[in-house]
Amino acid sequence: MFGRSWKMLAFTAACAALLGSGSMAQAQSVGSWEMKAPVPAALDEVGVVYAAGKVHVIGGSVLGYTGPYHEEYDPATDKWQAGAPVPRSLDHIGTTVLNGKIYAFGGFVGGAVHKDGQDAAMEYDPALDTWRILAPMKGGGRGSVAAVALDGKIHVLGGRDANGTTLGRHEVYDPAKNTWTELAPFPKARDHMAAVVIDGKIHIAGGRFGASTDKTNLHDVYDPQTNAWTPGPPLPTPRSGLAYTLYKGLFLVLGGEMPGVGTNPENEAYDPKTDSWLKLAPMPAGRHATGAATDGNHVYLAGGSLTPGGAGATNQLIVFTLP
Repeated sequence: MFGRSWKMLAFTAACAALLGSGSMAQAQSVGSWEMKAPVPAALDEVGVVYAAGKVHVIGGSVLGYTGPYHEEYDPATDKWQAGAPVPRSLDHIGTTVLNGKIYAFGGFVGGAVHKDGQDAAMEYDPALDTWRILAPMKGGGRGSVAAVALDGKIHVLGGRDANGTTLGRHEVYDPAKNTWTELAPFPKARDHMAAVVIDGKIHIAGGRFGASTDKTNLHDVYDPQTNAWTPGPPLPTPRSGLAYTLYKGLFLVLGGEMPGVGTNPENEAYDPKTDSWLKLAPMPAGRHATGAATDGNHVYLAGGSLTPGGAGATNQLIVFTLP
């Protein structure tokens, strides 16, 4: 759709005064997007993480066929290579990084149809290019979970079980003990949401309660000191099927889908310093079913679908940069 040399012009206007706590800043969007070397296959419903100097694309589907896909991108050379295959063929996997290792949780076995949520838990060591199977998730199988690392452990949130029921489950995995513990569920069960850790607290935003049309703008914050959730300023654009990462102190929420309408190009960010959301430069084309990862300087989105569902699966790698 776009040539590799294509670059979107940045909007450079500075942010104007905020309307108040919890409101979106009234400003022109900032940041720029650039196209890089495409993923070797048009993968959607993937996990995307950054570890050991590479962007890793984990799991997903090609033309609706779920597989043990694992592709690695080197930002220094703008080239891809294959990594060790994921032990199981899964899509909608929750992924995160802790102590230099990649962790993958849950997933579905049937492409975009959310089929048979799994209780899979796996760890990848980039230094050895090997995977190992971990103790399964405590609460049973589910896909489209969110996973974040906090204080040496990994929190796995929400998801959708084999019956298609969305969950508010909150479980924490301890790599040192290979065990799971249940913590306070979040207030409204959902999946396909965004999650990051900011200043020792977990933030979740967006997602869906059931059908892909049943999207939300909820933003909840978990404090591990009290094992309790409190509401935060709502996500400006309700949506699900999100890519997300913490970048330069901002909680970036990117893309999403609106069945019957299209996909979301929105790139919005929560700023904890002002307790409000900012509008950043939108993606060159709306997409969902992708993930986002950062090396600290740039944000990488790989694959996904340019249309609701998986018919618009893409091999694009797009990169976002703030000045």
